[in-house]
Amino acid sequence: MRRLVAVLLVSMLAVSFSVVAESGVNESSSLDDTGIASSQYADVIHENGQFDMSLTLDEDTNVTSMQWTTQICINSGVCYPPETNDMGSEDGMTYSATVDVNDTASYINWKFVLHSEDGSDSTVPDTGFGWKVWSDCWCDNGSWGGSSTDCQEEEGRLPGFAAPAAAAAIAMAALMARRD
Repeated sequence: MRRLVAVLLVSMLAVSFSVVAESGVNESSSLDDTGIASSQYADVIHENGQFDMSLTLDEDTNVTSMQWTTQICINSGVCYPPETNDMGSEDGMTYSATVDVNDTASYINWKFVLHSEDGSDSTVPDTGFGWKVWSDCWCDNGSWGGSSTDCQEEEGRLPGFAAPAAAAAIAMAALMARRD
């Protein structure tokens, strides 16, 4: 019975790490009922380049300023801490900002913070990051992708999070099975 429990535990841990998201597939959240009418951005990021964001607000909004919180994740499987960027506007309806992308970026994800004239703030989406755009050359858990091969390396990569977690789960299952 304990062996069955150990095998089920290992299976559940392995599945939970592999279901996170599909590599290379851009993600976007709905802008319905957010105060944002539209957004414009590139569908791919390029190494050592810039990523531009432009938002247009709904006409009846009371937003007075906006911030764009971005997070860049690199090919070694590490994500840099999120950075908050103030978005500029000349007309109060269209806001824009730019972030620099380094040469090992796998993807960038982001969210927005809208500041209203009554002093309240709202985050779009409410939790987490709502958008993700992949690089033209990326690595995710040992799999390479993108339209470019310039960034691909065979040696010197750091292992992703899944390999150590799987090894720990297998070791735990082996120890549980030995207790019989």
